[in-house]
Amino acid sequence: MTQTYEVIVIGGGAAGLSAALVLGRARRRTLVVDAGEPRNAPAAHMQGYLSRDGMSPADFLAAGRAEIARYGVELVRDRAVDVERGAEFTLTLASGRTVRARRLVVATGLKDELPNVPGVAERFGKDVLHCPYCHGWEVRDRAFGVLATSPMSVHQALMVSQWSKDVILFLHEVAASDLSDDDLRRLAAAGVSVVPGEVAELLTEDDRITGVRLADGTRHAREVLFVAPRAVPRTGLLKQLGAEFQQTPQGAYPVVDPTGLTSVPGVWAAGNAMGFSEQVVNAAAGGYRAGATINGELLMADLDAASSA
Repeated sequence: MTQTYEVIVIGGGAAGLSAALVLGRARRRTLVVDAGEPRNAPAAHMQGYLSRDGMSPADFLAAGRAEIARYGVELVRDRAVDVERGAEFTLTLASGRTVRARRLVVATGLKDELPNVPGVAERFGKDVLHCPYCHGWEVRDRAFGVLATSPMSVHQALMVSQWSKDVILFLHEVAASDLSDDDLRRLAAAGVSVVPGEVAELLTEDDRITGVRLADGTRHAREVLFVAPRAVPRTGLLKQLGAEFQQTPQGAYPVVDPTGLTSVPGVWAAGNAMGFSEQVVNAAAGGYRAGATINGELLMADLDAASSA
């Protein structure tokens, strides 16, 4: 039998759990569908979340699941593979189960695609990093490398120079001619060295990075490597529903209002499903806004229906 809920939250990360917590406390019958693929799983800790600074992502999610359970929110480890829009929304899950709801929160996040350089994927979340706000303090004053994946990597090299004065920008597959005069001026002012040539592999020893080897055999001693993964938003369900998207420098993301409401009535997006730059604390805030807005909308819709009857 198809079970019906007032709200289904797709995605059990910070955004999804936060929305579910608000809805559960508002006594809304809520289901969280969680595929169990958090973006920050490779990281041992998360930073910059007031009162949770340094907490492991796994412990954070476990605490969130325990909290929503106290308010009767159901959580199922499954994946939403199809959605239909009618008087209600009908979701088909990978297990074959179908569920319905009056409102949806899509908090499916994104997937990071890493540069195809030996050692990068293996060290990601340890000493191969992408966000200085997330990890810069923990690796401060070490020898940094920045692996360029596009001319935009200049910005990353300039940013990480705030945490170390020993930074090398490895151009990798980016041509030196692609760097603007402003890029070169700022890199020089920040003391960032620029090394052309393709990176062949990361060098490691005793479970840590020791350097970078270029394709020509040149080696550069480094302790930390920053990369900019290609972000792939998990927005397939929103596309099925016909949501409007806008192109950004980091890819296509849904058009939303300040509460996360998409162009599809009754469907909200939260966390990295609505934008690349949503950190854990931002995602949790976005989920809260979506949950509170949905509860208020459902309340007014029911009162209007009752008064009309």
